Amino acid sequence: MKWGKIAVISVLAAVLAWSVSFSTSQASWKEPDRHGWKNDRGARGWIMAKMKKMTLEEKVGQLFMVQVYGRTPTDPDYEVTNLQEHRGGKNFAEVIQKYHIGGVIYFNWNANIGTPVDPVQVNALSNGIQHIAMDARVPIPLFIATDQEGGIVARVQEPGTVFPGNMALGATRSVDAAAKTANIMGKELKSLGINMDLAPDMDVNVNPENPVIGVRSFSEDPDLVSKMGVAQVKAYQKENVLATAKHFPGHGDTNVDSHYGLPIIHHDLKTLNTIDLKPFKAAIRAGIDAIMTAHIVVPALDDSGLPATLSKPILTGLLRHKLGFEGLIITDSLGMSGANVLPPDRIPVEAFKAGADILLNPPDVDLAYHAVLNAVKSGEISKQRLDASVYRILYAKWKRGLFKHPYTDPNAVNRIGLPENLATADGITNKSLTLVKNDHHLLPFQRGERIFVTGPSAAKPDVLSNLLNAKGLTTSAYPTATSPTAAEIAQVAERARSADAVLVTTYTANTNSAQQRLVQALLATGKPVAVASMRNPYDIAAFPAVDANILTYGNLDVSVRALARALAGEVNPSGKLPVTIPGQYSFGHGLSY
Repeated sequence: MKWGKIAVISVLAAVLAWSVSFSTSQASWKEPDRHGWKNDRGARGWIMAKMKKMTLEEKVGQLFMVQVYGRTPTDPDYEVTNLQEHRGGKNFAEVIQKYHIGGVIYFNWNANIGTPVDPVQVNALSNGIQHIAMDARVPIPLFIATDQEGGIVARVQEPGTVFPGNMALGATRSVDAAAKTANIMGKELKSLGINMDLAPDMDVNVNPENPVIGVRSFSEDPDLVSKMGVAQVKAYQKENVLATAKHFPGHGDTNVDSHYGLPIIHHDLKTLNTIDLKPFKAAIRAGIDAIMTAHIVVPALDDSGLPATLSKPILTGLLRHKLGFEGLIITDSLGMSGANVLPPDRIPVEAFKAGADILLNPPDVDLAYHAVLNAVKSGEISKQRLDASVYRILYAKWKRGLFKHPYTDPNAVNRIGLPENLATADGITNKSLTLVKNDHHLLPFQRGERIFVTGPSAAKPDVLSNLLNAKGLTTSAYPTATSPTAAEIAQVAERARSADAVLVTTYTANTNSAQQRLVQALLATGKPVAVASMRNPYDIAAFPAVDANILTYGNLDVSVRALARALAGEVNPSGKLPVTIPGQYSFGHGLSY
């Protein structure tokens, strides 16, 4: 979704109007008097003394959580890249020292966390950058964060413990499974020196065409999302890993990905309160450390056209004041298209003025840092408002023990991927498999049958075929492109004719017309066709005539292994649909053999 000149001018006008209308409240901003302060008077005095030592530049730096390329704090392999220079420094050491940042976020693509993971390297990186932060003029430990939701969004994978993801957990209906998942992921993150998880996702996915949430959500049912999410919040925070509920005020009903456009949520206030906001209210009652904003427009909450990340009515009026949240408000990545509705130097300033405490991943660190710093110096942002956020940040670091224990024992990496944790993950994944349809008892497959396995490479038909062969079944595989070509479809139909049955592994086929044509071509052969939906559960809506459909809610190896066990009859599917498949199968539906 693109914004034209008229839309941008309208947004700028709205921002200017806000600046005038809220000038009085900016000047009279009061520090919070809750969020545990009354119970932590020792912390209050200690933190206030720490803040008195900090310069304005150091305080502004605490607001930023940034990503930096490299496997070590001074990684020479990345020192000369133009992109890294643009982001504000050559390496972690330079960025930390130059901008006094409050936190970093690890990714796979910037070499912080490898695939597979090298636990020793990540542990050493975390300790190394904490040493730099603690060697500063005013020693303040860093938030070290990553996105470890489980399933399709998990930065730490093998040899760590890999879980099937939130919607798979929703299919189990087991709050205990959700808690165990977060407990294990929290322990493993902590062993790597990662002290903040940008999870759980507490969006309520009610739109089958949602391109960005989908299986990242536990369910379409806000009560189930609330129970599962709260269980994970408590489990993470028990391990002193800060939990982050996202994406406020709710990203579940959109067909636009905010990484690439600006979604609009058209829910009215009643719907927002009974569906979208309900899990966040539950998380707040449970003592959630942080809540992440969404780059979505919600006209019922703010008719300015600004995304929630830049909306004072949503972040301050609703989240802070009405819902009483006193923890950290962190933006979603400021480099996403959904936030890019103002000039780059205004985005971090307006996000902070709207109520955010932590400004996540601005695309140009130097520009963003100096924009906020200059806004404080000019009086646009009051020093009292700045101090309120800095206090929250330091309090969260104090509360989670980072000042006392900023470093992680290097030997802790021996707790990554323990056999008992891997077994737990396999057991949970087995219970998540959901059998939606099974006409003529096509599944499980029988020995002696010739099974042809096909589907997009992303849905791993070749991996599944090998696993089934190892279990004594007779299969052959033919992977296709994510959107199969006409030639591939013709080849698949030809190969299917010599099989007794066909298994198609699909990957969000309900929104992919080429995958739909693949399945229809296979149905036309007259062979029995089973579909294994390897991501979103809605695929069968596009081809209801298939003989069988089983859901994994993800394509990670842990899910493929569980699927192989079910197809071979070693596991009896017991999952229940955590969503509705419109016009076909209701919430809670699920068969067994």
